Formats: sequence, structure tokens, C-alpha cells
Amino acid sequence: MPGKDCVAMILAGGQGSRLGCLTKLTAKPVIPFGGKYKIIDFTLSNCVNSGIHTVGVLTQYQPHELSRYIGSGQPWDLDRYDGGVYILPPYVTGKSGEWYKGTANAIYQNIAFIEGFKPRDVLILSSDHIYIMDYRKMIDLHREMRADASIAVIPVPWEEASRLGIVSVDATTRIDAFVEKPRKPPSNLASMGIYVFKWDVLKRYLIQDEKTEKSSNDFGKNIIPTMLADGARLYAQNFQSYWKDVGTVESLWRANMDLLEKPLALELYDDSRRIYCRNAVKPPHYISVGAKVSDSLITEGCDIYGDISRSVLSPGVYVGSGSKVTNSVIFQNVRIGSNCVIDKAIISDDTVIDDGCTINDPRGPGDGDADGGKYQSEFCSGGISLIASGLRLGSGARVQPNSMVETDIL
Repeated sequence: MPGKDCVAMILAGGQGSRLGCLTKLTAKPVIPFGGKYKIIDFTLSNCVNSGIHTVGVLTQYQPHELSRYIGSGQPWDLDRYDGGVYILPPYVTGKSGEWYKGTANAIYQNIAFIEGFKPRDVLILSSDHIYIMDYRKMIDLHREMRADASIAVIPVPWEEASRLGIVSVDATTRIDAFVEKPRKPPSNLASMGIYVFKWDVLKRYLIQDEKTEKSSNDFGKNIIPTMLADGARLYAQNFQSYWKDVGTVESLWRANMDLLEKPLALELYDDSRRIYCRNAVKPPHYISVGAKVSDSLITEGCDIYGDISRSVLSPGVYVGSGSKVTNSVIFQNVRIGSNCVIDKAIISDDTVIDDGCTINDPRGPGDGDADGGKYQSEFCSGGISLIASGLRLGSGARVQPNSMVETDIL
């Protein structure tokens, strides 16, 4: 069983700045998704469902909420004596310490941790992707091909290829080129940021990379190209199911909408591939007489008196009578008053929307809009607006499309 001699290392230290105010005080891996999950739940659950029970989570930016959320690892069956989950922030060794300088350096700084388990292979994972995968199949094929490294890849639209790590392969799926964000992509096979390495090979390259003065200490920019140049055996493994990088406001919104439009694509309802999470216990949701709910996910603890369509509501959301919420993602404990019109919005935790507010009214902005476009943001596109946590939008407030609101509107 490959999980017994494989250690998983989850890279969870990035700032996630493209998510705007959502990650100002919160690490990207614990951004809510799908009403009841956090983004990192998918990677942690994939590990457990693949029989991998030794997992290191490398933290750096805003680590406290992430550390609290993971805790002992009990919700994912990772509170174990023979492995378990370990939170791995940068730390001081000897007379000095340093932040993780890149993805490869983060693993380099934890060589001693990995060595303690004497693994045959190391699985390197990202924490900001939505997908369900059995890593055992990847590890088995990696060993069958006698690969030094294997990379999970997925075909993407050609117009997206220039912003991703792109691989090209020969007839045997052996990788012959890897290019980060190429202007002219040689293929449309994108790296998913999922790698399996022979540990003894990876350790050698990590040590060598750390000694290279001008290195960015990055897997995509340094480790993998160097291995290819040395003639190492690198193979691509094609992934056929749903996968989404949720690193932007629009992609996070799109992934939530995908749950409504094609719920079977992500296989959330397959008990053999369950996604585990840590949830506070709340009472069942309530939908009043006269309320309307269609094509939506309504999580426990919600009180619905208005109309909800094509939206995802997290626990504890209140929607008042006469309000219409469409095409939106509402985080935990948001309170929406009466006679509000909200369309194509992401509203973060604990925000209060008073009566008569308009966020992205699909009928278009009206005369006398309070914001006058002042909240327009480079982080928001596709007509999506983003409301930060803990705010209050006073009665009658209006927010135009592509806005990011970080202060009260009273």
C-alpha cells in the first residue's frame, strides 16, 4: 500500500493576494467553499481517502486560523500515533531562521521532518485547488514507470495555458519540457501542482538548489527544469475529472457555481470519496412559507424568508422577506435584511446587509448610486462584487458590479 511509505507535504503558506480582502486576515486554504467546507478540506480528505496518513502542512502567511482549524486532525482521521497531521511553520535553527523563500525551499527546510519517517516517496500538494483524487493510482504508476518524479497534468483551454506551468510529453508520457507561464505554450497540458518524487532523488536536488545563489527555490522554475536538464525520469499523469484553481475572486465564484450547474462532476455525493471538514453544530435550516429556493445549496442554521436562486449559503445566514439573492456565494453568519437585491456577489463572514440594499442588481445600477463606482477593484471581474467580513451596509446602500467593499457603507 503506497500510503504506508509516502509522506504528503501540503504547501499552505502563500498569501493569496489575488483574492483581495478575503485573504487580508485569513490564509487562503481556510477560505470557505461550497457552503460547509474550507478549501484545504479537499487536499486533506484526498490524502486520507488515498491511505496517506502522514501529512505535513507548511504554513507561513496568517497561519493562526489555519492551525486552529486543522487542530489535531480529528475530522480527517489524522489524529494518529503512527503518522498524523503536522503544522510546519518556518522556525529558527542554530543562530538564525528565515521565511520560506519558495516552494522548494519550504520542503528543504523540512528535510529533517521528512527523514524521520524514512519514506520511499514524497507527495507535494497545493492547498488552493478544488478536486477529488485518489493519489494511490498516481503513486502506483510512478513506481511502475520507475520515475524520479511524476506530475499530475490536466488539459486546459489554450487561452489559459500562458498563465500556468505547461508540460510537453513524448509518446510514452515522459516529460521532455516544462515551462512556467510560457508566452507561446508548447502544449495545453497544465501542471496541477501535484508531484510525486523519489525521496532520495528529491533530497539531493533540494540540497543542490539551496546552494545555487540565483535560484528562486521553486519547483516549477528550478527543481523540475534542472532534473529535466540532467536527464532524470519525469512522467506526466493525465487527470480526467474536475479540477479548479481557486486563486482569484472570479475562479472562486465560478467553482461555487459549478457545484450548482454540474454537481456530479466533483463527486461530492460519493461516500467512498467523502470530503471531511470541521463544522460547528447548528440546527437545521429553515425555509418559511412564501420563501422560494431553487438551484441552490443551503447549509444548516440558515433562516430563509426571501427568494434564493443559483446561490450557495454557508451556515447561519439570514435572508429577510422580499429579498432576492441570485448567483451569489454567502459566507457564514451573514445577515441580509428585507427587500434587498443581491446578484453575483461574494459576501464574507458576519457582514450585515440592511433593508433595501442593492448589490449588482441585474437590472443595472440606478440613479443616485451611493458608491459612484468608488469601490471598483482590480481583484473583481466578470461583474462579481466582493464584500469583506464584519461590515455593515446601511439601508438603501448600493454596490456596483466589479466592486470590492472593505469599509462600512452607512
